[in-house]
Amino acid sequence: MRDYELVVIIRPTVADDEVASTVDKTSQYITQRGGTIAEVNQWGRKKLAYPIKNFTEGNYVLTRFSIEPEATTEMEAGLELSEDILRYLLVRLSD
Repeated sequence: MRDYELVVIIRPTVADDEVASTVDKTSQYITQRGGTIAEVNQWGRKKLAYPIKNFTEGNYVLTRFSIEPEATTEMEAGLELSEDILRYLLVRLSD
C-alpha cells in the first residue's frame, strides 16, 4: 500500500449535497479496493487561477488515502470520465 493525496475541483454548478455524493463515490472506490482513507477536507468554493471549461470557480476537495498502486489507474480513468469534475491531481506521497 502507498500513500496518496487527491485534489479534485468540482464544477460550481453542482449542488452542495451532490458535492458530498461525488466525494462519497471516490471514497467508496478507495475502500472497495482495500484502501484506507486518512482524511477528507472540503475546502469549499474557491476562485480558479484561470478559467477551466468557462468556469472561474470550483469546489475543492482534498483526500489523503492509502491504496495499492495498481488501483490508481482505474481511479484516474473514472475521474477523467466524470462530468462533475473539472480537474484532479493525484500525487503519491514519499515513502
